[in-house]
Amino acid sequence: MHRSPPGFFARLLAQSLRPLQHDCIRVVDGTRVYAFGGSGGATATVVVHHPRFYRRVVLGSGLGAAEAWIDGDWSCDDLTRLVRIFIRNRHLVERLNGVPAWLANLAAGARHLWRRNTRAGARRNIHEHYDLGNDFFRLFLDETLSYSCGVFEHPQASLHEASQAKLERVCRKLDLRPSDHLVEIGTGWGGLAVHAAGQYGCRVTTTTISAEQHRLASARVAEHNLAGRVQVLGRDYRDLEGVYDKLVSIEMIEAVGHQYFSTFFEQASRLLKPDGRMLLQAIVIRDQFFSAHRHTADFIRQHIFPGGCLPSVTALCTAMTQASDLRLVHLEEMSDHYARTLRAWRERFWNRREEARALGYTERFLRKWEYYLRYCEAAFEERQVNVVQMLLAKPRCHVDPLAIGLPAVESPGSQAATGDGNEMPTALRPRSAAGPCLKGGM
Repeated sequence: MHRSPPGFFARLLAQSLRPLQHDCIRVVDGTRVYAFGGSGGATATVVVHHPRFYRRVVLGSGLGAAEAWIDGDWSCDDLTRLVRIFIRNRHLVERLNGVPAWLANLAAGARHLWRRNTRAGARRNIHEHYDLGNDFFRLFLDETLSYSCGVFEHPQASLHEASQAKLERVCRKLDLRPSDHLVEIGTGWGGLAVHAAGQYGCRVTTTTISAEQHRLASARVAEHNLAGRVQVLGRDYRDLEGVYDKLVSIEMIEAVGHQYFSTFFEQASRLLKPDGRMLLQAIVIRDQFFSAHRHTADFIRQHIFPGGCLPSVTALCTAMTQASDLRLVHLEEMSDHYARTLRAWRERFWNRREEARALGYTERFLRKWEYYLRYCEAAFEERQVNVVQMLLAKPRCHVDPLAIGLPAVESPGSQAATGDGNEMPTALRPRSAAGPCLKGGM
């Protein structure tokens, strides 16, 4: 066991890691092994494959470490655990963020400024991520193609069951009726639109600016014989027209950019009737970190979601209050479920990596995506970020928060009916909501 690694940058990294106490990080470099921290906590082992690893971490901090991982300069026995250790020990990151790393992050932040989500910029940013290929996303998403947090209603629930439970939860909170016209900002691959129209009988207008998502979502609507109920648009949310009963947006606002939060809520309010309601599912950063997050460009914003910015709950409520007449009536936090969702995606992705290679994706690309999925899993496990469902209401919408998501109370022998008084087909009736489904946690 060695205490002082050779080389200038290696020694600087060692100095930054020495204050670690409860957890332990082991660094293996050839025949040398260095240990930092104590015992009794989590342990992760870093294996150095190229000496430039030290320089890239010291000069680039977290972003430098991520890029060194992508290039194969190092590996780890449990990357998720390593990221969790650094999240729990923020003082280590602060020690690494010296002048060189600060300058590197400043340069990355300057590049991020060019990614502003103007109409043209938003299309470019979305294209870089969501147009990677529908066959690629099929490798790790479930059959619903939900690329958002699932809800695991019991310990043995599958990823598919969790995605379906999430879709049901959204529809129940919106209190969808056959007479409703629902507008969706951010189609994804059409999972929610198909579910809402197919199970609840409502009309749906949904929009995406991803060409690949638009193509597949349109095909899925046709496959389910829902063309008469679902319209898939390829339009920026700012260009939507019309007035709707309900509005939903599932993990899309992270791509809006903090400069446009107010624009988003102003448009959402404009699209809703005076008694309308809106369900917003959002990945949020802790309020205490939002101000700094706005002006930095981490691994996710540089390599995965260009132009993105995680809001905080306070930032969302402030923008909503200043730009609209919407009000918050219910909020539910589901972070444990996102950690489990990401773990399932990562395992499916790893098990099908040969198929990804066959599709033409490079080893460097696969390493980047493994880092992304593990990085996010760790962030949710440690509550660095959270995911919330927020139910918002227009002034004339009267919502009982205690009844949100519960099935409508029917008199004995009554039947679900459509808006014109006719019996609603069994296939279109909302499923009943089990009480435990509304509880937080796993």
